[in-house]
Amino acid sequence: MNGGRENLFKAISSDTRLSILEHLSEGDKHISGLAREIGISVPVAARHIKILEKAELVERKKFGNTHMIGIKLNNVYSFLDHFAENRRLEVEQGTTLLEALKNVAAVEVKKMGNRVKVVSTDGEEGFYIYEVDGKFSDKTVDEYEFHEDAVVEWKKLVPITKKRLLVSIRR
Repeated sequence: MNGGRENLFKAISSDTRLSILEHLSEGDKHISGLAREIGISVPVAARHIKILEKAELVERKKFGNTHMIGIKLNNVYSFLDHFAENRRLEVEQGTTLLEALKNVAAVEVKKMGNRVKVVSTDGEEGFYIYEVDGKFSDKTVDEYEFHEDAVVEWKKLVPITKKRLLVSIRR
């Protein structure tokens, strides 16, 4: 994301632009439809879209003479990652991720079959995954051992609906 902090903070400092992002989270929209939904004129919507484009939070997709605006979710997520809590800790070689995690958070685990799953971190229940140095591991938290310095990203998955299918049965 090359939008720069100044562009980014300008982009999210407006309730109208936040509303545009919220509406675009439902899917790509034509600028006139977006303006109508939000209750602003097309020229005003276009100015707000330009600011969001400069911050690289939205992109314009051209289909002939039609321009559709879409949200760049990866850039929104990258922006939010800057605000993740960072904790430093030192452990012995061979320490498991679960042992390390317990040093910085209240962790609740459940054994499911032969695997240990973290079901709560600091009281927040949910489904958790992790990456070590930007890569997913096929090991559970009690199996993964540290043998060198690493950066772990501990992530709680939250329900995000990419597509919702409303299925009706013909009668």
